[in-house]
Amino acid sequence: MSSIEMKKACIIYYGNPAGYVKENIATIDEMFRSKEFEKWLSEKGLKTIWKDGVFEKLSSGKKIAELNKDIEPLKNVRIWQLRSNSDFDLRFISYDEVLKSFGEPDKENYELVYDGEIESNDLESIYTKFNLNHPIGFTGHSLSMSDVVELYDSTGSEFHYVDRFGFKKINFEPQDLTKDMNISM
Repeated sequence: MSSIEMKKACIIYYGNPAGYVKENIATIDEMFRSKEFEKWLSEKGLKTIWKDGVFEKLSSGKKIAELNKDIEPLKNVRIWQLRSNSDFDLRFISYDEVLKSFGEPDKENYELVYDGEIESNDLESIYTKFNLNHPIGFTGHSLSMSDVVELYDSTGSEFHYVDRFGFKKINFEPQDLTKDMNISM
């Protein structure tokens, strides 16, 4: 048995799921970086991206076989929380309550408290991460109702309101004030 092997699209390093290959690019957890591993990847003709959190993603309970079918690249994450000067009644309420009392959540009421990459695109995992193990650079409070999680990449963004139970996908662009105004002379 070799110390480094590829099983379908997953790279196993001394029995550990260390990375994956997609379109001839190997994404490998930084903690496994070694001359031996770099040589093996070079011999395989793979372009390599070293990234923290890959091992955790591969061994977080998801079946590696499922990951091999369609490995989803990690998206970047932005966390938006209400500004200190926003209406206090917006805080810690469900999406339905926001819609009923204020309309769609307005980006102008929020500030960016985190922008970076973590080891998952899963909203529940992101919620846990920002409640139990805040990443470096996070300047907000633990995630709660009324916060917004943005997942983004080069193809665009999707926004998710932290609701009473789970998340609600929302349109989170600044409100266009001119469309609702009737201008008269």
